[in-house]
Amino acid sequence: MKRFVVWLCVALLVVALAGCGQQAAPAEEEEPAETLEPIKIGVQGPISGQWAYEGEGFVDAVSLLAEQLNAAGGLLGREIVVIPGDDKGDPKESALVAQKMVAEGVTAVIGSYSSSCTEPASAIYDEAGIVHITPSSTATRLTEKGYPRFFRTCFLDDRQALFVSEFLRNELKFSKLALLHDNTTYAKGLADWTKLYFEERGGEVVFFDAITPGEKDFTPTLTSVKATNPEAIYFSGYFPEGGLLAKQAKDLGIDAVFMGGDACNNPEFVQIAGLEAAEGAMISTAPLPHDLEYPEAAKFIQDFKDKYKEDPTSVYTVMAADAFRIIAEAITKTESIDPEKIAAYLRNDLKDFPGITGPINYDEKGDRLGSIHLFYRIDANGQFVAYE
Repeated sequence: MKRFVVWLCVALLVVALAGCGQQAAPAEEEEPAETLEPIKIGVQGPISGQWAYEGEGFVDAVSLLAEQLNAAGGLLGREIVVIPGDDKGDPKESALVAQKMVAEGVTAVIGSYSSSCTEPASAIYDEAGIVHITPSSTATRLTEKGYPRFFRTCFLDDRQALFVSEFLRNELKFSKLALLHDNTTYAKGLADWTKLYFEERGGEVVFFDAITPGEKDFTPTLTSVKATNPEAIYFSGYFPEGGLLAKQAKDLGIDAVFMGGDACNNPEFVQIAGLEAAEGAMISTAPLPHDLEYPEAAKFIQDFKDKYKEDPTSVYTVMAADAFRIIAEAITKTESIDPEKIAAYLRNDLKDFPGITGPINYDEKGDRLGSIHLFYRIDANGQFVAYE
């Protein structure tokens, strides 16, 4: 398991705005902060639907931090208002939400959850000149479009695929792998990269195909997988289908290790699969919140628990929190809500920002530098335990 550098927390500064009184007015007269327009930050995600757990986590994380910042005076003396937008995990709804965010006059947007939803929204935000940061959309092609105000706090698919391939070949010594995806932008990309890297390392991909999201019976596909006798099945799609696949593979007596990508790192995977089928499954992901060893993580997790009476369990909840924190940092340091200045600061001046999820730096495309991934094994109690 990787160990992490401890970073000092940087408190967010509140910058007072000087008022501009007329010549006859008293010299000390300043415009009261409460008369200034609030700064609107959009949070887009699947707040309803099958991925609602993740979208709700986005909103909870950002709302918590905005509340704390407002209690300390806001940003630039202005109140932060969080504007939630529910895209239901649907790309068409995502475009509608993005248009509504533009109409609301938001300064920046955090979201969406899936790459399939982030892609259409990012085009709209780019055209409108709005800063856009996704906490969880990992498809490599999103930052190939050259949008100057688009960033992410998550890590890319190709880096996860490289980690998975090296783990399978070098740690587990597996040579035969079945790959399943669901044809979404994220899942297809992660599967393609994994196939490339696994085969480059001498492994054989004995099965490669897509399932249809939303279906309930995957036994025909799994029966075909069983015939290829793989040592592992790696599913690069999302936890609702991942849980069903693990359960049905168990029912079919498939003797391969069931493995999932970071979209399966969700407690609902265990609920859907059932404890018997979920036990022993392995999930590749960025470190889960309880394994983050930074002081910023300890404070955020405690504050989240105090407010919502539960721990944040999804890594994307903390990635959303980090997205808000770097937006606030950029506004504070530039003393501006100009999207061009915010984006330029993130791209050129943000150095080793002490994120909840580790140091944050960006390359010229808006991708977060570095990569931190782990494999988690689900134990007999349904808990995700880091593989050592």
